[in-house]
Amino acid sequence: MLQALIFDVDGTLADTELAHLAAFNHAFAEVGLDWHWDVPLYTRLLEVSGGKERIRAHWTERGDMPQDIGDGNELNELIAHIHELKTAAYAQAVQDGHVQLRPGVLALLSAAADAGLRLAIATTTSPVNISHLLQRGVGSHWQRLFAVVEDAVTAPLKKPHPQVYQQALQRLGLPAANALAFEDSANGLRAASAAGLATVVTPNAFTAHHDFWGALQVLPSLQSLTLAQLHQWNAMPSSTSSPPAIGTPPCP
Repeated sequence: MLQALIFDVDGTLADTELAHLAAFNHAFAEVGLDWHWDVPLYTRLLEVSGGKERIRAHWTERGDMPQDIGDGNELNELIAHIHELKTAAYAQAVQDGHVQLRPGVLALLSAAADAGLRLAIATTTSPVNISHLLQRGVGSHWQRLFAVVEDAVTAPLKKPHPQVYQQALQRLGLPAANALAFEDSANGLRAASAAGLATVVTPNAFTAHHDFWGALQVLPSLQSLTLAQLHQWNAMPSSTSSPPAIGTPPCP
């Protein structure tokens, strides 16, 4: 029996990536880096889960990390500072209304809560990003709406590692068969699948090219999705899984 829904955040609950991209570029300018990530580059960097990890991966790829940094700790502190500036810029973008929940999200959350399903979050983003987004998009009651929140702090092993989903299930006290995951990316799908969760994927402009083999369903959005459909899909024998029919995802 389906008892819980577990949601990724960035790209799944809301179209956040353009705001994140602008925030990264703002942070780079603040610290005097001559970097400017465009959409194609950022789309590729999204293969790396985690903002600080993304900065480090890009710096490593460029091959021009500063040589005057004395040790690894100083480099970590610099990357953390860049990420703090980026987080503040993203929070401001959310407060200014530049980030919206994706179609159908709020209706599904409300219907699930009314029906007694438990809701959880399993994300690699930071607690402050989650708070700003859901405070704006859902309201001040968002913390009461989600029974469990697992994030970059509580689950430091980033997707595609399944830690964040394993811990969400543990805190929910449920086996994977009694929950469904919602994701937007291949890394997220791999993480949820490795935790034993059937996964509904709603790609976006940054992830439409990903391989979603093994997803329970791939949909353009959560709009018009009903709890009856979710119960039906959750009851499907896993042995009958096949490549899902893919809706037309949004264009960049």
